[in-house]
Amino acid sequence: MSLTIDLKGKTALITGATGQLGRVMVHTFAQCGANVVIHFMNNSKHAEVLLNQIRSMGVEGCVVQGDVGEPDDVWRMKSEIEQKMALPDIAVTNAVSQIFPWQSVLDEEVEDYDNQFKSCVMQNVLIAKAFVPNMIQKGWGRFVGINTEVSIQTLETQSAYAAGKKGMDGVLRVLAREVGPNGITVNQVAPGWTITHRNRDKMIEAQQAYASGVPLRRRGEAQEVANVVAFLSSDLASFITGAFVPVNGGNTFVGI
Repeated sequence: MSLTIDLKGKTALITGATGQLGRVMVHTFAQCGANVVIHFMNNSKHAEVLLNQIRSMGVEGCVVQGDVGEPDDVWRMKSEIEQKMALPDIAVTNAVSQIFPWQSVLDEEVEDYDNQFKSCVMQNVLIAKAFVPNMIQKGWGRFVGINTEVSIQTLETQSAYAAGKKGMDGVLRVLAREVGPNGITVNQVAPGWTITHRNRDKMIEAQQAYASGVPLRRRGEAQEVANVVAFLSSDLASFITGAFVPVNGGNTFVGI
């Protein structure tokens, strides 16, 4: 017996869809038959490219812009989606504000902690408030947050990013308990240092110092992350909720 991830008839919102992982998830969801809401912050050109690509694959989509850490932007995005297509059955919170370089707690700017709180915690709170009520009405929904192995590692200089993602973890674990009775699952996928198209373009896929500490002795592919997200969004994962799934070749383990 073969199993197929079938998302036909579903609509998925992917935040940060024009990013390196976001682009792969957009294509993966379209390949599974889902219509896709493509969210972007600044890259409108690539959002339109993605929209044309998924339409050529036989699914529908639309593009929305906004800061997912700002309430007014998220409510406007919801209104725009309602005018263009169905509200999402699946929400994938992938957008993230990048901080570079990471610094020690004593050196990291205080503003960076506020930035990560908005990007990681408030994004999930606002996306839930905007789109989960419609899932409750339908009695079916999927919410998948893109976390990170950093939440488990908590290594030097990771404090701002780790704090934001740990806060996100707390919100989504509570949300899973609250909306489970309504037929909605809430899970998280935590990638490691993943190979993207940008890495290939710069020919920096191989990072031996990192890979040598990974039990599978390599970096993961963005497609491998997207596959797990699609699985958790499908009926194949209908009895999985509250999970935190590292997709990093065993670089970190989640204990009980």
